Amino acid sequence: MKPRLNRNRNGLIAGLDIGTSKIACFIARIEDGGLVRVLGIGHHASDGVRSGMITEVEAAEAAILATVHAAEQMAGETINEVIVNLSGGAPSSDVLHYDVSIAGHEVGDSDVRKVLAQGHAASASSDRELIHCVPVGYSIDGAKGIRDPRGMYGERLGINMHMVTATTGAVRTLITCLARCRLEVADIVIAPYAAGLAALVEDEINLGATLIDMGAGTTSVAVFYDGHLIHADAIPIGGAHVTADIARGLSTPLAHAERMKTLYGNAMASGSDERELIDVPLMGEEDRHQANHVPRSMLVGIIRPRLEETFELLRGRLEMTGYDKIAGRRVVVTGGASQLQGVTDLAADVLDKQVRRGRPLKVAGLADSTGGPAFATCAGLLTFAERRPDEAPAAAMAARSRSMTREPDGLFGRFGLWLRENL
Repeated sequence: MKPRLNRNRNGLIAGLDIGTSKIACFIARIEDGGLVRVLGIGHHASDGVRSGMITEVEAAEAAILATVHAAEQMAGETINEVIVNLSGGAPSSDVLHYDVSIAGHEVGDSDVRKVLAQGHAASASSDRELIHCVPVGYSIDGAKGIRDPRGMYGERLGINMHMVTATTGAVRTLITCLARCRLEVADIVIAPYAAGLAALVEDEINLGATLIDMGAGTTSVAVFYDGHLIHADAIPIGGAHVTADIARGLSTPLAHAERMKTLYGNAMASGSDERELIDVPLMGEEDRHQANHVPRSMLVGIIRPRLEETFELLRGRLEMTGYDKIAGRRVVVTGGASQLQGVTDLAADVLDKQVRRGRPLKVAGLADSTGGPAFATCAGLLTFAERRPDEAPAAAMAARSRSMTREPDGLFGRFGLWLRENL
């Protein structure tokens, strides 16, 4: 089983959500009984991030430092390691089967570790990085449906392993950027998994539910069933694309397009849309009297097609894999883009499922402004640290993080670093 997170000496844990539009950091302490209480909160406009991936390291570094510093000041503490989310990196999700011989003896911890390690080793790839390795079911001599095989007897121990991988470049860039901020990566969690841990109730995780995390640059999905994450996917379309559509369609600056989307936007049409006029400042016009006036129906007519496309793409990908049936009829939407009016109704129409908007449920100490759907991923990173889901060890990633970020020791170490950087 995966060891628990090595918390700071002062018992703190920190979650860092690096998104396309904002970066958020929660510093918390796990109290008696497993309650996660947030002590410090920081959030800042994102920079150097596109479609969930870091594209400009220096700009992202400055935004991350500002966010973490604000959280540290509020908490009155200093952190040196974080659990960070991964929104981009083209995540790939596969469930694979492995088995090992146990020669008729009782299954113990060593046998479980052996079969977990086999799956971990089989996932090695030069261009893909293993992010999650989740056991979703064991079998003994072909008998399936076993949650914990320890104490049982048989000849062969099998395991179904859910592997989530991402591009190596995206992961290494993330680790390197945080190293420049003097932060060690304790773990990496894909965004919809973290959001699901924060926003889903236990019955949803056990009976089946689909979590859709609607960010600015990406919309990602996680399917939960029988207490486990069983599927993950993402598409590079998000709330920023809706804003860009509005800006292009109404010839208005992006800042005004975002404001109109927030104040007047709706994914569903209403009877009053034609009568209600919206003030639209024109691009390049400094005189407010030159503003254009359009009916709200025009704004809705721009927003709805893009969101319909997003949900139809997700529906098609889930149907293609078959996980739409396994997840049942429950869908929970989180993320900043899910706060747009009418999103849950439109999602219910397109997906033909029961949809609700999710928010962090298992973290204490959040203010109203940071307790909504936009902060579900950041809160879920703390929940991940507290729950510590049963995954194969991520020691390889941690070792790689240390080897990539550790300062070289001594004259020969510094000379070796110079050789690597200049030859």
